[in-house]
Amino acid sequence: MQRAGTVYDGEGGGALRRALGGLRAWALSRRAELLCGALLLLMGANLLSTLARKSVTIDEVGEIAAGYYHLVDGSFDITSEHPPLPRMLAALPMLPMQPEKPSIETVGGESFARRSLVIAKIFWKANEARFVALTFWARVPTILLTLALGALVFVYTRHLFNSRAALLAVALYSFEPTVLAHGRVIKDIYTAFAYLLFFMALHFYAARPTLRRALVLGLATALAPLVKFSMLVVVPVLLLAGVVLVVVAPRRGQSRGRTAWHLGAALVATWLLVNATYYFQYAPLSQADAVWAVRYVRSPYIALIRHVAVTLKLLPTYFIFGIFGTLAHNAMGHQSFLLGMYSRHGWWYYFPVAFALKTTLPFLLLSICSLAWATREALKKREKKFLILLAPVVLYVGMALSANLNLGVRHLLPIFPFLFILGGALLERVLRVGQGLRRRCSKVVVLLLVGAMAFEAFRVYPHYIPYMNQLTWGRPGWHYLSDSNVEWGDDAPELAEYLLARGEREVRAAFLGGESTLARYGVKYYNLFRPLGEELPETRYTAIGASLLNGSTVYAIGGKGGKDFFAAYREREPEAVFGGGSIYLYRERD
Repeated sequence: MQRAGTVYDGEGGGALRRALGGLRAWALSRRAELLCGALLLLMGANLLSTLARKSVTIDEVGEIAAGYYHLVDGSFDITSEHPPLPRMLAALPMLPMQPEKPSIETVGGESFARRSLVIAKIFWKANEARFVALTFWARVPTILLTLALGALVFVYTRHLFNSRAALLAVALYSFEPTVLAHGRVIKDIYTAFAYLLFFMALHFYAARPTLRRALVLGLATALAPLVKFSMLVVVPVLLLAGVVLVVVAPRRGQSRGRTAWHLGAALVATWLLVNATYYFQYAPLSQADAVWAVRYVRSPYIALIRHVAVTLKLLPTYFIFGIFGTLAHNAMGHQSFLLGMYSRHGWWYYFPVAFALKTTLPFLLLSICSLAWATREALKKREKKFLILLAPVVLYVGMALSANLNLGVRHLLPIFPFLFILGGALLERVLRVGQGLRRRCSKVVVLLLVGAMAFEAFRVYPHYIPYMNQLTWGRPGWHYLSDSNVEWGDDAPELAEYLLARGEREVRAAFLGGESTLARYGVKYYNLFRPLGEELPETRYTAIGASLLNGSTVYAIGGKGGKDFFAAYREREPEAVFGGGSIYLYRERD
């Protein structure tokens, strides 16, 4: 019996060792994928913990409410400034929670912008007791999409280069504060995802044309303008690429007719997804929106809406209305601020400056070097993969430089994935430089660059939205930039906690979104932008948002005042600053 037991133990131990050896071999063969997964899990934990500490941004107050009405009722006339898909995805986790849905049939006679504010107020008043829970879960899909974007960066970098470059690209992605700032906000990270997905799908189709890949390309084409109207730029890119592929098809051993058929299938897939997202609705514009269109977009636009959207029923009415509304907004401009200057139509160099100030110095340096390296490889060595990565960057940067809307570095997010891919490829190339001491030095350089980015990410946690790099040290961020670069209204919980700890349950204030969020955390908000003649109660403290403190958005928010509205506060020392420079609190009396 003892001998038999010994034999059994030996066989069992051998099987265990073989299993462990097999597991170890599998882990080594999938080392890059496992490390990528670990980085993205760490990033997800970071974003979720930040979500628990931050409120919604001013934009998300309306986005979440509108998304629920989009998803449940198909009401797409609530707000048409942005496409509905991100809002609808945000509303999905709310379905099992069954929030109250007050009727909005009587809300009319207002422009879409005003109507969305009224509906958001009605919705959140009905769901005030569950505001924190609803807004938390509504933002979780955005985090999942952010992690999916990281996976896309890995897959595409590995396809173009190798697994080590892909892992380095994901490391850059997961530690960059701009991505961490907007990876939880129901807005621009969707644009970055859609933009990368489109060019990936186009590349894969061009490399090996099949009907399945053509359909994926069509769906990716539709996704882009469904998350942001300005992304409609991918449609002419698709058409131009399709024409080129049809022309050169014989030289590639392919049929022109088959390639044209694929292009047609892609366009049909695009059309179907756009219409399905809007529930195939072709109803005419509301009277208020028609009046707005006549006023701001000129009357011939009404005829276009009627004939194209309603009569022909090719595209949803409010999809077309949103596109022209975006064009109108760009034409009218928006109040902006840069390095002490004020403008409604911005500056061509706004985004390069914002990028230089809002990204970590290692990533800034790496982006400049990798773009120069990729340009050299594309021009001198005719490396197509670098041209494939540079073209989307050049296209989007060209659009950004010519835009009148200078609202934040977040509008540059679509080029970030391409910069991470190029950065990862360049770092991997550095790791292969030389032998011996030179090779060890290159490893130290790469480790220092990635480590410095990781250090910055943990140093400023969880205050990523107002993050600015060391080029701005010594002065607050609002001296350089404004709007969502320095404040977006998500620091109401920290302000409320501070005030409640001192027995204060009310405050005179002016910060983005405060009127919608602060009361949900137990502090009454007295709006400093009160109607003329209305007196505000005296409070011990006054809270002012960074974007308003420099005066750049005072007119847009309050309808009066101008850049010197809070000039006196700019000279005072605040008692406390919240959110890493987002909200400034001043003591008015003891």
